[in-house]
This record gives sequence, structure tokens and C-alpha cells, in this order.
Amino acid sequence: MIQDQLTHRIIDDLAEKGWSVSNNYFEPDFLDDLIAEEKELWEDGSFRKARIGTGDQKQLRPEIRSDHVLWLGENELTDLQKQYWNRIVELREDINRELYLGLNGYEAHFAVFPPNSFYKKHLDQFAAVKERTISCILYLNKNWAVEDGGQLRIWNSENESDGFLDIQPHFGTFVCFRSDTVYHEVLPANRDRFSLTGWMRKNTRLV
Repeated sequence: MIQDQLTHRIIDDLAEKGWSVSNNYFEPDFLDDLIAEEKELWEDGSFRKARIGTGDQKQLRPEIRSDHVLWLGENELTDLQKQYWNRIVELREDINRELYLGLNGYEAHFAVFPPNSFYKKHLDQFAAVKERTISCILYLNKNWAVEDGGQLRIWNSENESDGFLDIQPHFGTFVCFRSDTVYHEVLPANRDRFSLTGWMRKNTRLV
């Protein structure tokens, strides 16, 4: 089964290099419905400027990140969001069986990078709260061109001289990577850039 093959490839990639990119992990019709829902929420003004930090330490730092987000609550999901959430939980269970990471939680938000927005180089795992373990990003941008910017830049190490890989945020591209070791950034976008971003966590609280 193709889905099983893609899942095994994601797991192998995470084990070998810490990140994985898939282009057909989700069905096109489902993606069409999901981006329609995200755009409607964006146009309704449901998003808020993203902050950095955790807990009481969260703060707006537009010089570091300038995207907008809409957090998803597990008990408030739409039917489409629930379908996506369940697929990620299945993938989380498969990763656990193979890599023994102890993942038992998940959190996610829609994200929009308007023109000229970005997110500087960072790790997804907080220094003081080491719960985020696997980052998952689903891109929802049709007809995205290189000149539209907004690439996900994955650095080979903390040392920038070791080089990087740029991933285009094409419609349906699904990226997974280690939250604790993979440094990455979002280059400035030149038009609205849509995604659904989440984190598989080591915790006892499901968001």
C-alpha cells in the first residue's frame, strides 16, 4: 500500500537524517477542502500574530517571526481538522513503534505568512520545556513559484557553514523533522503562504 510505503520512508528518514519530505501523503481532494477552510478562517480575521516562548514568557518579537497563527483545540476540531489530526496520530503511533520516542501528545495550528513575513533560524523545542519532538508541516499553496519566496530552509547543523536545504512550500508537500536537533527558518514570503503546522510531543496532556 502506497500510504504504508510513505510512512516507512518518513520513519527511515527521521532515523537516518532527522527530516523527511513527502509530496503525496494526503489526497488532493482533502487538501482542496483544507485550504478552503484555512483561507476562510484567515479572511474572517480568526488568526493572531504569532509569539515566541512558552507559558508566561510568550512575547511578540516581529524581528524574529512575523507570521499569524490559529491554534487548534482537540475538542473543537472541524470535521476536516479531525481527519488531519487522526492521520497525524496514526503516524505518531507508527513512529513510536519503530523509533521508541515515547510520543503521546500533539498540538497544531494553521499558519499564514503574509507578504514580507518570515521566521528566523531556530529549533522548535523550547530550551526549558523539552516536549516537542517531531515537527510536522503540511503546505497548502497552489501554483507556488520560486520567486514567491517563503522557502523552508533546513540547516545541516547549527553551524551555518555546513550548508542547508531549501524546501518549496508547494501544495501538498508534507515535511517532518526532529524538533530538538533540526535548525530551520522560513525565508521571507512574497505572497500569502498557508500551512498547517504541528508537533508530536512527549507529554501527558493532549492539546
